[in-house]
Amino acid sequence: MFKKQSVKQLVFSGAIIAVMAPSVVFAQKAPKGKDELVTIETPKGEIKLVLFDDTPKHKENFLKLANEGFYDGTTFHRVIDGFMIQGGDPNTKDDDPRNDGAGNPGYTVPAEINSNHKHVRGALAAARLGDFANPEKASSGSQFYIVENHNGTPMLDEAYTVYGQVIDGLDVIDKIAEEPKDGRDRPLSDIRMKVEVEKVKKKKIAKKYNYDYNSQSLQK
Repeated sequence: MFKKQSVKQLVFSGAIIAVMAPSVVFAQKAPKGKDELVTIETPKGEIKLVLFDDTPKHKENFLKLANEGFYDGTTFHRVIDGFMIQGGDPNTKDDDPRNDGAGNPGYTVPAEINSNHKHVRGALAAARLGDFANPEKASSGSQFYIVENHNGTPMLDEAYTVYGQVIDGLDVIDKIAEEPKDGRDRPLSDIRMKVEVEKVKKKKIAKKYNYDYNSQSLQK
């Protein structure tokens, strides 16, 4: 269970401030440089996301696998409507659905859990083994999940590494999560992906997708 912190409002009364600071509106500086824009193509549409610079090991690993074509042909093998969609298992390329969820590239990635990165809607995070077998919270070398719940999944905050954010295609995530599935939460029809990476100016990404690089979040 999580306790909600109350919001305290500060009320100033009974006093007049003699010296007033001039009203100045500071324009947000346009982000400089380029970033890797990731596109996950699926039968339900495209999901576009960016990866966080302050989770460098996860960013580097995901981009490496994507550029090598590792993810191409894998499926979203576990989907839970109102929760998340999970993919990235190389076992999903074979004809045996029973081993889906057990695959990896042969290594793990050290945890980069950052308290600033929350499990908001569209957050990209690394799957991992449970704490009993994995007290260091090391991430799977390839498996990831994307938060589908529109209110986020705060119960997972600071327990798994969040290392990216979907900036377009949130409706596609919903469509995938709503797919009919079996008792293991595996979609009855394979939802295969193809992952592409392109270098794009941050300024263009921020403007086109209404993404704020300072807060690393979508702007409403």
